[in-house]
Amino acid sequence: MTSEAVLPAVPPGARTGRPARPATASSPAHGKGGRLRALDGLRLLAALMVALYHYGGRGGEVQQAWGASPRREFPTLSGVFAYGCLGVQIFFVISGFVICMSGWGRPLRSFFASRVSRLYPAYWAAIALVTLAFALPWVAYRTVSPSDLLVNLTMLQQPVGAQRVLGVCWTLWAELRFYALFALFVVLPGATRRRVVLFCAVWTLATVVTTASHVELLRVVVMPEHSSFFIGGIGLYLIHRFGHDALAWGIVAVSFLIGQHYAVAGLWHPPGPQYFSYRSPYVIIAVVAVGYAAVAAVAVGRLHWANWRWLTVAGALTYPFYLVHEHLGWVVIGGLHRGLRIPSYAAFPLTIALMLLLAWLLHRCVEQRLTPVLRTSLAPGRGR
Repeated sequence: MTSEAVLPAVPPGARTGRPARPATASSPAHGKGGRLRALDGLRLLAALMVALYHYGGRGGEVQQAWGASPRREFPTLSGVFAYGCLGVQIFFVISGFVICMSGWGRPLRSFFASRVSRLYPAYWAAIALVTLAFALPWVAYRTVSPSDLLVNLTMLQQPVGAQRVLGVCWTLWAELRFYALFALFVVLPGATRRRVVLFCAVWTLATVVTTASHVELLRVVVMPEHSSFFIGGIGLYLIHRFGHDALAWGIVAVSFLIGQHYAVAGLWHPPGPQYFSYRSPYVIIAVVAVGYAAVAAVAVGRLHWANWRWLTVAGALTYPFYLVHEHLGWVVIGGLHRGLRIPSYAAFPLTIALMLLLAWLLHRCVEQRLTPVLRTSLAPGRGR
């Protein structure tokens, strides 16, 4: 979920093993700064899907914010909001696309610097804000122990068994593992079409073997429940870079077929009163398919017309919004709905608007100031 849709220009033929296509409306050179703004818009839509899920599509702590189950507050929409968690799978597809583009032709140190400087400034700010908010005496939620809080600053709290400050950080742990695999097997030796195809093939094979073997170490490294979505995004970037190709489309198709299986297996359950809501397997498959189709439309240039400047702002807000929207959203919902007696149907969009405003402040005051400094310190003399 953390990927940035900033698409650096790539010299023609650089480390590709074959000539690159001329710049077209669907190529990395399209748009000012080489930015695919439609991808920015897709990222924000995926983040909003997750926010709908966290505010109205599940039980748990958000019930304290509303003072009742979201199912009672939104009796019709709560079942729809429950599918919003699939925004994470769409994020992973976008991440595969963008990280493949970002790492192509880039030295390992520069790739490492770009990822660290992109992830950590807003993340540290979000950790601080949630910790401070939960420390307020009138807030019902409590943050983690000081020791676990310090571990959270590394973004490695899950593998070491510390409690999480941010509920959404489990997706960042998946992203970090993807970055590490891609850096080790593609960026370090140098990205070529053949090497990227081989990486996708080996990772896909490792995914099914890991599931069959039940070996925990393999599961942590290969992350079979998420890998297919990253692989699908990589395949779509190959199509974006080199044009229509049966092998690249095959990578995308296989990744979708396997990925939808893991999505259904993770989210479907029989109908029952013990569950917050029932998700149809057909709808799960359809949402995943729409996510793939949307990124594919960007890859082949069908959305090149969506080149509005405000989409760049939308893309910039996505990551900080994703970080802060859940826990701080609970606090805002409680203040608006239970404190100020604002009806739930008004408190819901108002909370999203306030979280987007906070995301804009984090982007302007934290990311724009600290990201360039951190990137330059980690890779002196190199740009993005």
